[in-house]
Amino acid sequence: MNLYGIGIDVVEVGRIEEALQGQGERFRNKLFTQNEQEYCQRQANSALHYAARFAAKEAVAKALGTGIGKELGWLDMEITRKPSGEPSVVLSGNGKEFAQAQGISLIKVSLTHAKLYAAANAVAMSA
Repeated sequence: MNLYGIGIDVVEVGRIEEALQGQGERFRNKLFTQNEQEYCQRQANSALHYAARFAAKEAVAKALGTGIGKELGWLDMEITRKPSGEPSVVLSGNGKEFAQAQGISLIKVSLTHAKLYAAANAVAMSA
């Protein structure tokens, strides 16, 4: 396997919390899949978990070198948890097509969060 790209992002939890309060469902539906929303809503501090997923999606977009746009939309990425608790990313739509065209076979993500900030990094590997 070869390194295709790496990405990192950090976000202020308060910024995401303001968007959640101000735009509510519209914001959630634009950036997060239904599964992500259900997971975050079950958590005591949902904004913290939304922020971590936001950071992860930004990190993945940077690792792929696409940014958020034509090749990769917010809903083309879903941040999930394996039974072990390890975070992972599932691509769909244009994001999946782009990754396949580039020979990307694995994307690893890592999330972290504290009271005020959430961060994530992503590593994309090609065959």
